[in-house]
Amino acid sequence: MNNLNLGFIGLGLIGGSLAKTFKRIYPDCIITAFDTDTTSLAKAFEDNIVDTTVSAVDEHFSKCNYIFLCTPVEFNAQYLRALKEIISSDCIITDVGSVKTHIHNTVKELSLEHTFIGGHPMAGSEKSGYKNSTDQLLVNAYYAITPTDKISNDKLDTFVALIKSIECIPLVLDCQKHDFSVAGISHLPHIIASSLVNCVKDNDYEDETMKLLAAGGFKDITRIASSSPIMWQQICTTNSEAISRILNNYIDSLMQIKNDIDSKNANNLTEMFDSSKNYRDSINTTTKGLIQKSYAVYCDIIDEEGAIATIATILAINHISIKNIGIIHNREYEEGVLKIEFYDDEAVHKTVALLDKHRYTVHNVIA
Repeated sequence: MNNLNLGFIGLGLIGGSLAKTFKRIYPDCIITAFDTDTTSLAKAFEDNIVDTTVSAVDEHFSKCNYIFLCTPVEFNAQYLRALKEIISSDCIITDVGSVKTHIHNTVKELSLEHTFIGGHPMAGSEKSGYKNSTDQLLVNAYYAITPTDKISNDKLDTFVALIKSIECIPLVLDCQKHDFSVAGISHLPHIIASSLVNCVKDNDYEDETMKLLAAGGFKDITRIASSSPIMWQQICTTNSEAISRILNNYIDSLMQIKNDIDSKNANNLTEMFDSSKNYRDSINTTTKGLIQKSYAVYCDIIDEEGAIATIATILAINHISIKNIGIIHNREYEEGVLKIEFYDDEAVHKTVALLDKHRYTVHNVIA
């Protein structure tokens, strides 16, 4: 990956993290960046992450061999039009949006299918902005790649290799399959979290008893409701067909659950909870229910042999029992590379102190 000349349009959480990751792995790469937030641009330049900052999407991007669109979904499509008249013939344009079919349709309308490869790094959190970006956010994260029908195999292979080189796990799939998948595992959960928060708010007592008692499980499963409203509004409008389809399925399942509760159908309720438990346990080796209080620490580690063992040894020496430990590959709502789960709150606080002492970066402590 020699002579990397990269363009970034948008330096938020993901754009900033990608830029920082490239600079860490390819310190000689050249990065040109545009963002409407001039403060973020100035900070990225000050951090020596960005080599050139620009005030518009113009000919400064003409020498880039990769351009990353890292703005909200609908804005990415707008910037494509500006880039069409600027880019070189060997340039690859990609994006990081969580909806792919919408931008692929725009790419087709603009006859850019030969130069565009969709992308979606499965990492992030409810926090946003360059100030929250890190060169470790994407380490060992899945990176969905959605090629167009007209992209050459050479360009696709080169892009997949580039994504592997920045320590991500590439997953090539069709854009429509991607959108329905993320509608189920990402977009629907956010809608559920937001609607659940509003449901509790609208049904709370005047003295806010529910709000007062809200802790543990409620906070865990609604944490993502704190994400950017504008970003999620655009996700819902650009991936409306897939979200509506899976939302209909979810509404049907909720109605069935309501009927089972009304009729006190113990067998159906047991089967529902048992089925969900088994499937959830197959995703993650923990056995906690979704509404049980969680004791977990998320932290950054360098992806190298023995990294997890080192942390496990530090905790063992200090007599801290670990319930579960592992790399988080889909980190859309988690910032840390490593998730460590414990049995109680005391272990969490001891671990945070130890990791801080050993200069690890800790995120999203849940206790």
